[in-house]
Amino acid sequence: MSWQNDNSGRGGPPGRRGPPGNELEELIRQGQDRVRKMIPGDGRGGAIGLVLLALVLLGGWTAYYTVPSDSVAVIQRFGKYLKDVPPGLHFKLPLGIDAATIVPVKRQLKQEFGFSTPGASDPFQSPRGSRREPLQETLLETEMVTGDLNAALVEWVVQYRISDPAKFLFEVREPRETLRYVSESVMREVVGDRTVDEVITIGRQEIESEALTKMQELSAKYAMGLSIDQVQLKNINPPQPVQESFNEVNQAQQEKEKLINEARRDYNKVIPLAEGEKDQRIREADGYRLKRINEAEGDAARFNALLTEYIKAPEVTRRRIYIETMQDVLPGIQSKIIVDEQSQGILPLLNLDAQKGDQP
Repeated sequence: MSWQNDNSGRGGPPGRRGPPGNELEELIRQGQDRVRKMIPGDGRGGAIGLVLLALVLLGGWTAYYTVPSDSVAVIQRFGKYLKDVPPGLHFKLPLGIDAATIVPVKRQLKQEFGFSTPGASDPFQSPRGSRREPLQETLLETEMVTGDLNAALVEWVVQYRISDPAKFLFEVREPRETLRYVSESVMREVVGDRTVDEVITIGRQEIESEALTKMQELSAKYAMGLSIDQVQLKNINPPQPVQESFNEVNQAQQEKEKLINEARRDYNKVIPLAEGEKDQRIREADGYRLKRINEAEGDAARFNALLTEYIKAPEVTRRRIYIETMQDVLPGIQSKIIVDEQSQGILPLLNLDAQKGDQP
C-alpha cells in the first residue's frame, strides 16, 4: 500500500503527502472498515469480534516458542517454576499464563578480570557490566597485595557453565555478578598467601588450581547453579610506578639463572668425566691388588708344597728344582759352552793358569 495520498477531500493539494498522523488514521480506518465487512451485526458486535480476533491471533502468536540446541527453556506458570524443556519447537499456555526463559546450559561462558574483549554480548563478562566505572573496576579488580606485602596487577579468566537452570534463575538474584565478586575474593585470598615472586613466576599453576577448587566450593555453597570449569591467569605485572625497577630485578634474576645454568653445564661436562676416570683408576687398582694377592697366595702355596716334598726327600727335591730351573733358563741362552769340570781351562793348548802361576 502506498504511503502517498492525494488528500483531495481534506483541502490539501493533490499529489502531495499529508501529515504522518493523517496517514496512520487513514490506515486504521480502512482496516476497521474491512473488519466490519467481514463480521456481520451492529458496531458493538463488530468491536467484540475484533477484540476476539485480536485475542486469538495474540494467543496463537504467544503459544509456541523454539529452544536452541545449546539451551533449555525454564517454564513458569503464573510466575511459579514448572519444568525444564529440552531444545526444539514447543507450545505453552498463551497470553502470559506460561513464561519461557531460555537458558544456555551447553554454552561455555567466561568472565574476564582486568581486561575486556571487544564485542562481548554478556554484560557481566568484563568490568563494563559492573555498577562501577570500567577503569575504576579494572584497577580495583587487578590490584592485589601479596603475602610479602608487595603489590601486583593480576589479570585472569574464569570459564563456567550453567549447570542448574532453576537455581541460576531463582536462587540468587544476580548469579553472574555474584560469581564476579566470588572470583575476585578467592583470587585475592590465594594471591595473598604467596610472595610476589611466586605469583609472577613459579606459582601460577598452583594459584589456578587452588582458585578453581575454592570457586567450585563457593558456587555449590551459594547454590548459584553454575559449574566452574577453569581458572586461567593471564598477565601478572607489578604496579606502574615500580614496573621498571621490577623489570631490572627480573633481568638480573634471569642473568643469575643463566650463569647458574652455564656453570651447571660445565660442571656436568667435567665432573662426570673425572668421576669416570676415578672409577676406572679404582677398578684398575682393585684388579692389580687382587692379582698380586692371588699371585702371592699361589707362590706361597707352591713354596709350601715344595717344602713338604723337600722334607720328605731333600736330595731328590733339590735335583728336581735344579733341573726345572735349568729347563726354564737354558732355552733363553743363545750360545752355550759346556766345560768339563776336570779340565783346567777353556782351551787346553793355552795354559792360562800356568802362565798366571809363573808370573812374579
